Amino acid sequence: QVQLVESGGGLVQPGGSLRLSCAASRRIFSTNVMGWYRQVPGKQRELVARIASYGSTNYADSVKGRFTISTDNAKNTVYLQMNSLKPEDTAVYYCNVHLTISSLDYWGQGTQVTVSS
Repeated sequence: QVQLVESGGGLVQPGGSLRLSCAASRRIFSTNVMGWYRQVPGKQRELVARIASYGSTNYADSVKGRFTISTDNAKNTVYLQMNSLKPEDTAVYYCNVHLTISSLDYWGQGTQVTVSS
């Protein structure tokens, strides 16, 4: 199975920036989909950003233009650059790897992002 280790969360002021990292235990095929989700207490986990083959990406409307998902394939790592952060971005962020052939999902342990003045 795939193990995912997240890092980079923390406390920032509104308008600030953070970069989340997610390191996978093995190489991920380009046909797989990797993404970031977030969850707050009492709500469903929601998609933030995804990246698929050929670098194709999509984003939640609420973060489009502020967040950027990217990968470093040599390091088996996925990043989420978060700029112009808002208090509404406060959540636990989870890295996800979706194996398209087997339709299996693997999740990171979650990292807390808090945006507050």
